[in-house]
Amino acid sequence: MSVLENDLLIKNAPVQVTTFESGNEMAAMAAAQINYHIMGYFPITPSTEVAQYLDQMKTRGEHDIKLIPADGEHGSAGICYGAAATGARVINATSANGFMYMLEQMPVQSGTRFPMVLNLVTRAISGPLDIRGDHSDLYYALNTGWVIITARTPQAVYDLNIMALKIAEHAKVRLPVIVAYDGFFTSHQKRKVNYFKEKKVVQDFVGPCPTDYPAIRDVKKPVTIGAHMNGDDLLNNHFQQSEAMYQAKEVFAEISKEFEKMSGRSYPILDLYMMEDAEVALFLLNSAAETAKDVVDRLRKKGIKAGVISPNIIRPFPSEEVRTALRNVKALLVGERADSYGGNGPNLTHEVKSAIQEDKNNETIVLSRVFGLGGKDFYADDAEEFFHMTLDAVDKGYAEKPFDYYGHYLGKQENDLAPVIEPQYGDVYNSGLIQVTQDEENNKLNVKVPPLRSLAAKPKRLAPGHGACPGCGILTGLELFFKGIEGDVVVLFQTGCAYVVTTAYPHTSHKQTMIHNLFQNGPATLSGTVEAFLELQRRGEIEIQDNTTFVMVTGDGGMDIGMGSAIGTALRNHNLIMLEYDNEGYMNTGSQMSYSTPIGHMTSTSGVGRAQKGKAFHHKDTAQIMAATNIPYVFTASEAFPQDLIKKAAKAQWYAQNVGTVYGKLLVTCPLNWKSEDRFGTKIVEAAVNSCFFPLYEVENGITTITYDPEDKEKKVPLTEWLKFMGKTKHLLKEENHEMLNDFNNEVDKRWSKLKIKHENPLL
Repeated sequence: MSVLENDLLIKNAPVQVTTFESGNEMAAMAAAQINYHIMGYFPITPSTEVAQYLDQMKTRGEHDIKLIPADGEHGSAGICYGAAATGARVINATSANGFMYMLEQMPVQSGTRFPMVLNLVTRAISGPLDIRGDHSDLYYALNTGWVIITARTPQAVYDLNIMALKIAEHAKVRLPVIVAYDGFFTSHQKRKVNYFKEKKVVQDFVGPCPTDYPAIRDVKKPVTIGAHMNGDDLLNNHFQQSEAMYQAKEVFAEISKEFEKMSGRSYPILDLYMMEDAEVALFLLNSAAETAKDVVDRLRKKGIKAGVISPNIIRPFPSEEVRTALRNVKALLVGERADSYGGNGPNLTHEVKSAIQEDKNNETIVLSRVFGLGGKDFYADDAEEFFHMTLDAVDKGYAEKPFDYYGHYLGKQENDLAPVIEPQYGDVYNSGLIQVTQDEENNKLNVKVPPLRSLAAKPKRLAPGHGACPGCGILTGLELFFKGIEGDVVVLFQTGCAYVVTTAYPHTSHKQTMIHNLFQNGPATLSGTVEAFLELQRRGEIEIQDNTTFVMVTGDGGMDIGMGSAIGTALRNHNLIMLEYDNEGYMNTGSQMSYSTPIGHMTSTSGVGRAQKGKAFHHKDTAQIMAATNIPYVFTASEAFPQDLIKKAAKAQWYAQNVGTVYGKLLVTCPLNWKSEDRFGTKIVEAAVNSCFFPLYEVENGITTITYDPEDKEKKVPLTEWLKFMGKTKHLLKEENHEMLNDFNNEVDKRWSKLKIKHENPLL
């Protein structure tokens, strides 16, 4: 390009605005400017912010994207696939185990060739659980058939999100695309970025939504999507998909040049830094490459010919470009934030080795190091150490240790932590003050519990020193429930606030055995634990107390994504208790909307503004859903009514030990996200009960009994008496939101009336 042509290009370039934003903010900005049709999403750290920012934009009327909250990542992937198959433009964002949960759906979408864009905000795969960034989730994406482009900076996140849609929809590609960027390093850290002032510039660049491929949008042209194939046809299908994947590299290069003309920013296949004459080099993905570039500058001043290679696209893998870049490099270290266990090096190491093997004249020594797992920082000193490893290999003429981990260390026996509290078990948890007997006439249980002060001597199940927020109702509610449980417990905590704040390795607040599993599989996991205990006991291999109780604790929306597992467990009728603390949202990831969030309530994904007024639909009645599975005992409870809660806990234990599965639901406060005062916790849940929003009842062997009737007690209050305590609902008290408040009030009245009818008619 001539100087004159370049000057004309700059003069006619679209106006860009300079700002200071994070990767998540820029992903949302690109999506809003494109104005996708659909986003199916489910919150998971650190990708959740993308949906939150889009929700905030929507409240201000800045885009028309239909945001659909799913019941889990598998559901969100289904929503996205269904929308893409309809010919809509679709976007999503996820991380870590959320990506793993949707993994089954990924090849379905690529195999049927429906384009969309997924922002994969990379994070460590559990377990053990670590919410910070590495590439262990990204590496599971390599064989899904999705094009994968990588973004090192917030600027790249914005730019590549725009390019990604154009690549996905290109006639030679027509595949879904992942834009991968580092969790927290890129997703949350703010950097200087430029974005196009007018969204029309972005929309003109990506062009109109293509309609020239089969989709289910036109009933006059019926299509069958995903028909069953035999081996011959499947082989042909995958061949065509493979060809499209390789075409994506050429299309990426073509679109990158178009984007450079418009923006002035370049995204070549490989980002090569000082590689023209490099003798030693690092191959790094994403943000780590930026750190290493500063080290290259330092080493170059010392006369060391160092360089950095960082691909902008890894699916398809740019083998030819890698071969060319390494032609004169004497030693290369491939640093990877993930491992392929047992493979003598992670995935990209082998792909680099495979690429240079095709060049018979290449004698590059390749070292492989796994680093930075679980968000462990990668500093300039670490990059310099990597370069020293390559220099050592050059001096020796070989890699003394071709594959290794970097930054790990062996523990020392003298640092082993001793328990602060002596193990408490057995009789220490048997108060002998709670009596449960069965009425032979009606098969109902009669429970006698002493005054609360009599149970004060019973040890708590959780030790102090946990990390719960001030005023959190979860742990106080759980401790009150456990006052009604005699003997030992084995507890499973699904992911959520209660789990996170009580288990920070190497410490734990749990005095008795606790196991963790993810939201979607807690009930099934505890099912296996219960049956294993019972079978080991039957065979005489272990001894356990007869009144040992198995309890699964879920909350923070866990009965959305985990509903299928819970129903399956209930139908099998294992001897366990499922206890849900309901704080009306996904509080552990930042107060996103869950299906238990009531209508009109404000969360970080159901904002309040000009275009929307909080959550748009009513809350899920989990207790009634679980009662429909015909398990022996279902109950609701609140710490504002402690005697009622302890009685129900005692009943729950009896049924779990003698009959089968129990489900209980506790309403607990979350002052941080409810925007309420810490001191009002008990008062708030009491008002929720007295307004009949959260009625206290039990379903015992199919018979419904209201255990506290605020109308009979003459304590019923209007719904507004509960709503006025919380900042998240104050907008509902305004006159302009009267219609929504009236809808909410009518729903509460309807559910309460139905419950009373069931109470009065045992056969219902």
